[in-house]
Amino acid sequence: MATLLLDRSDLEIRMADGALALYENNTRSQTIPLRLLERVIIQGARTRLDTSVLLKLAEAGVTTLLMSPRVSRQVGLVLGPLHNDAAIRLAQAQRVGDPTFCAQWAQQQVKAKLRRQRRLLIQAETQRPELRKALFDARAGVEHALAELETGLPHPDCARLRGLEGSAARAYFGGYTALFAPQLNFTGRNRRPPRDPVNACLSLGYTLLHFEAVRSASSAGLDPLLGFYHRPSFGRESLACDLIEPLRPAVDEWIWQQFSTGPLRAEHFSQDKGACLLGKAGRNHFYAAWEEFALAPRRWLRQSCTHLARSLRAQGLPLLETDPMDDEAL
Repeated sequence: MATLLLDRSDLEIRMADGALALYENNTRSQTIPLRLLERVIIQGARTRLDTSVLLKLAEAGVTTLLMSPRVSRQVGLVLGPLHNDAAIRLAQAQRVGDPTFCAQWAQQQVKAKLRRQRRLLIQAETQRPELRKALFDARAGVEHALAELETGLPHPDCARLRGLEGSAARAYFGGYTALFAPQLNFTGRNRRPPRDPVNACLSLGYTLLHFEAVRSASSAGLDPLLGFYHRPSFGRESLACDLIEPLRPAVDEWIWQQFSTGPLRAEHFSQDKGACLLGKAGRNHFYAAWEEFALAPRRWLRQSCTHLARSLRAQGLPLLETDPMDDEAL
């Protein structure tokens, strides 16, 4: 068990001999050894735990994600011990201020995203021939932006890339929305709060993907806050935003499958004050399927972060200063 989802009301979590002990109505219901865990997601209302549990999870390298039980939004993240290689972060901070590097990085991420959007639309045209017109038009819009990236200036600046990505997104979602049943009321991307079942699932999927990107970046010694395409901004893990861009179409495809051939149905959702909420039964289906889907994105994020960190470390090593007094101080 690599991921533990805690999504039950009135659950208490305690530590017991190197394991998490789960209590319901003061009765132990389950025990999970820490050595089996990589991440814990807590979404249940009124889940009780004290700081000793979070401390033990962090010491064991288990990342804890705290989710709002109402709208499936991240409200907190507890990481394990930080990576101690300063060379990586020194070089990363320098690269953030290098417009050429940022443009090269951003172009690579946006190209990969647009190519995957195009691939999804081509696949959808094969499976849904009755929607060929809408899907063809959407693909034409994505391909137009992609062609400008591939045949235009070698490295357009990030502002120009955001414009191309935005125009491609408008075309893409024009076709993507056609794939879902009318009763789902999915007419385009919206969030904070999501107003329909598809957007509720997109937001949850992107949140979980972002969490994995933060986790992978931190494990590799990168600073999740320092992005190259998404510029550093207060309270935002901009590098994680960069990293997940090429993976968003994979989440889109997976969510389409969950509604078309998978277990999700309109009855798994409810409306509350303009927000569309995924109920407990729907969350059970969602998270169970997510664990299988997430294996490939997690592997891709680990590899991408390892490669980036290795490159930055080589650039950052000369920036380190060796003080002969350090050893004496220790």
